[in-house]
Parts: sequence; C-alpha cells; structure tokens
Amino acid sequence: MDHQQAKSVVVGIDGSKAATSTALWAVGEAVSRDVPLRLVCVVAEPPADGRGPDDIPRDRTAAETALRRAATAIESTGQPVKIETQTVWAEPIEALIRASATAAMVCVGAIGLHHFQVGRLGSTAAALSVSARCPVAIVRSQRTRPGRQPGGIVVAISSSSDDEMLLAAATTEARLRNAALRVVFCHHTGSADDRATHDSERRATAHLDSRLARWRRRYPDLDVESTAVCVSLVDYLAHSHQAVQLVVVGPHDCERLNELMGPAGSAVLQEAGCSIVVVNHPRHL
Repeated sequence: MDHQQAKSVVVGIDGSKAATSTALWAVGEAVSRDVPLRLVCVVAEPPADGRGPDDIPRDRTAAETALRRAATAIESTGQPVKIETQTVWAEPIEALIRASATAAMVCVGAIGLHHFQVGRLGSTAAALSVSARCPVAIVRSQRTRPGRQPGGIVVAISSSSDDEMLLAAATTEARLRNAALRVVFCHHTGSADDRATHDSERRATAHLDSRLARWRRRYPDLDVESTAVCVSLVDYLAHSHQAVQLVVVGPHDCERLNELMGPAGSAVLQEAGCSIVVVNHPRHL
C-alpha cells in the first residue's frame, strides 16, 4: 500500500462529548492537508470486561451511533472534508497505534467516556503520545471568553535535533489557526541568584532570536514571540498571562512529557482548555 495515498487524520471515537469535540477540532487538520477525516470507534472484543457474545450486537449499535453522532456534527460545520467511519474490534491502544502507521495525525480526547475525573489524562492518550507512528493530538475543549481571541501556540524546544521538526509543526498549527507562535526555551541555570537567572534568560533569549530569524523571514505574516525561562514548561504555562490553546512538544524529552501528562500538568492544561500535539517521527511498519 502507498503510504502517501493511505494518509488520513484519524480520530478516536468512544461516544463521549470529548470525542465529538476532538473530531470537530480535527476538521481543520484534515482540510489543511487535503486528506480524509477517519473516525474510528474501537470496541474491545468479548470476553473483555465480563462481556459475552450476546453483547456484540449492542456494542455494534453503540459504535454506529457514536460514529453517526460525530459525523453529523462535522457535516453541520459545512467544511469541505471527506468523512470515513470505521468500527474496529480490538484493544483501543493497540488499534490506534496500528492506525497511526498510515495516518497524518491521530487525535484523541484528553478525557474519554470512562475518564471523568477532572485533570486526569486518559490512558489511551498517554500511551499514544509515546508509541504512535505519527503526530498525536490530545485535545481539550478551548474555553474562550466572549470578546477574547483564542490563545497562542506554544512550542517547547531544547537545543535538540528535534527542534526544527517541532518548529515546522508548530508553525503549521499557528498558521492554520491564525494564532501567535510562542517559542519557549526552558533551561536551568543551577543558580539561586536572581541576577544570574535574569542574565541567563537574556542571553538564552538572544540566542533563540537568532535561531528564529529565518523562520520570521520565511513567514513574515506570522506573529512569532520567543522567550527563555529558567522554570519548567508546566510552571511557565501555569503563570503565563497569555492564553494558550495548544502546546507542541517532542516525544523524546521524557521528563517534559511526563510532567505535562502527570497530575500537575494535566490540571494546568485542563484549566486553560489547552491541547497538546506530540510530534512523533513518522515510522512505518
């Protein structure tokens, strides 16, 4: 199979409102790439969770209902996107990782049907963030106050080989959503001295600006901000005075990813209604 022809934006559907909101969020991703939006409802096969063969018709009907509800919501937007639906009998994590091999992006809700606890990240989303074979969007509903513009796109870089890939992905998201791009370099000085910390942040910001010069030249219409801070990304987001709708990170900074996925990070992102895109390298089977 030609992987280019097989590309689509995949959305995990489980019948929850969060899943439908995720599908709506993903419409722009599919339209911008000119690929189908594939809605996938994954149902665990009996005897999972004590279910038996007699439950299969009911499960199939529930899956079809969930897919139809999400498709209807997408159609109501009037966006020019091709919708595909699929019911898969498997374990959700396994099925979505398999789907990621031929996907442009996989999108899931941060909290699904069985994860109502505020601030808790669903296990499927957490597993996908490190195991998928394409970028993964973990979506939360954006709460925009009346008269207030949607938040910016934050990308966290760390002087690694992934930085160019992250900047490219974040730029795409910022242009798609007509949002400001905020490039954040989080580092530690190892000093408790405020003046030393300030000087370190100033030097790091100047270096970051020089790295971003060609991105600004390439996209002169894009509002690009840069900052270097001596705190963690979660602390930066928690104390930011600017709204953030999306954070773009790489999969290889395990400490940062675990922080975002953990209780403290999830609570901060939940409060802000902020989604995450983890930019995994494409890896085909």
